[in-house]
Amino acid sequence: MNVFDPALRADPFGAYRKLRENGRLHPTGFGIHLVPHYADCAAVLTDPAWGHGYTAGINPFRPGVDPADLPGSFLLLDPPEHGRLRSLVAKAFTPRSVAALRPGITALVDRLLDEALEAGEVDLVAALAFPVPLITICELLGVPVADHALFGGWTRDISRGLDPDAVLTDAEKAARATAVEEFAAYFTDLIEQRRRAPAGDLLSGLVSAEESGDRLTVKEIVDIGVLLLIAGHETTMNLISSGVLALHRHPDQIAPLLADPATAVEELLRFDTPVPFPTRVAMRDVELAGQELPRGTGVILLLGSANRDPEVFTDPDRLDVRRFAGAAVHRQLAFSHGPHFCLGAPMARLESALTFERLYTRAEVTVITETPEYRPSVSMRGLAALPVSLRRKP
Repeated sequence: MNVFDPALRADPFGAYRKLRENGRLHPTGFGIHLVPHYADCAAVLTDPAWGHGYTAGINPFRPGVDPADLPGSFLLLDPPEHGRLRSLVAKAFTPRSVAALRPGITALVDRLLDEALEAGEVDLVAALAFPVPLITICELLGVPVADHALFGGWTRDISRGLDPDAVLTDAEKAARATAVEEFAAYFTDLIEQRRRAPAGDLLSGLVSAEESGDRLTVKEIVDIGVLLLIAGHETTMNLISSGVLALHRHPDQIAPLLADPATAVEELLRFDTPVPFPTRVAMRDVELAGQELPRGTGVILLLGSANRDPEVFTDPDRLDVRRFAGAAVHRQLAFSHGPHFCLGAPMARLESALTFERLYTRAEVTVITETPEYRPSVSMRGLAALPVSLRRKP
């Protein structure tokens, strides 16, 4: 079953169910397997025997490709390089710095909501889901307001280019290359500005981050910037828009969401996972799901399927925004797990929780279409547009 079929983009969950019912590993050819069950996905994410394999030259997804040539290459590194960069980035990404964003994000959401309510009918993606995380990450990095629009264009082209080259047009590959080049040039200049005159932003923290005499190079900071641009924007945008669609289809969940937005976000991530197909490579001969797999074997972790595994989640196809409230429930895997657990998860949780809370506190939301268009991306799952009608609550 081709879970990547565009015809399944709006509703892949029946296909996931059939895969789970028909085995734990599904070979696709070229030494690559699909992994649809929660237990196996979690095992791969936490086992150091699995990595990305670019440096070792054994990655079957992009054979022979240097990770330095790929957007967000920090994500594609294996230990010890990955641990070194992660420890340095974490010093500039503390819980305290994320918590300090709350007033600014709240004001931003309210300003955008004022404009959307005045219009009455808007595309929720363009009016809210796209600008909230984009402006937040730009402000966190210290990007001048006048340049925010540049970052919006770059994130669209780079995100689309994360898909395998085989499914991209020549124009999309060219747009990705141009966006990466322009971003690198812009960010390199901004880094030099922060070296001369540090400011109270994340970029200044990355420039000064140091551990045991080790500092980030300009290239490494640029790569981290690309990563933050994509992971800090695209995924949160998709979470917000898909969450609004899910709540439209399950209006009984709006009231409990307003009682505890943070808990609701965990369920919305589980219910419609923004990054459904991360990949890993066996760094040595390993056993998975009772099968012996040789070094260099690739797996596609179907996190959208794992997060609806009935062996783990009761009634998994039902949206229940109280599912993660206090009970001993397995964590959802949307932010990954193990050494690659998303550093930006606290910021994404805060942005989306505040957006849902302010939106449903201030507005009556009606989705105008039952068949919204999805983005063509394979690696990211999200809506291209979501037309809504907004009415101000008294």
